[in-house]
Amino acid sequence: MLTAHLPSGYCLGKIKGWRGPVFAAAIVGAVLPDVDLLFFYFVDDRAIHHHRYWMHVPFFWAVIASVTLPVVWTSRLRPVAVAFFAAILMHLLLDSIGGGIMWLAPFNTELVELVTVPPTQSHWVLSFVLHWTFLFEVLIWILAAYLYLKGSKRGATG
Repeated sequence: MLTAHLPSGYCLGKIKGWRGPVFAAAIVGAVLPDVDLLFFYFVDDRAIHHHRYWMHVPFFWAVIASVTLPVVWTSRLRPVAVAFFAAILMHLLLDSIGGGIMWLAPFNTELVELVTVPPTQSHWVLSFVLHWTFLFEVLIWILAAYLYLKGSKRGATG
């Protein structure tokens, strides 16, 4: 995914009917793994694929969730934590379409992807944008726009 993580979190929150901090947790969770791009570009000088950093490793998030969820399960923070971890999982699933995620780490560090996007263009971004899998991103943006407009009309009509 290149552009659709933020709108995917928006869609998740709207479809689930989440509001306030729970909705915000879905938005944050949907984009948080890509914070590793800061390290990728500004520290690591693009030495390794950013999906190999811990922020994109499902095992890391499973450990964090297994500690966090029992602690907050009986508190008012439970919906926030559930939304956050659901959005993290959604991010990783979306990245698995054409980007590859280390689903078997720490036992196997192979990037698992549903479809390999071949480098057919002069720049890797063009290869992704011109590949048929980019339609998933377009559909997520269309759904987000639909949900937004649907909510705007409801708010305008009372």
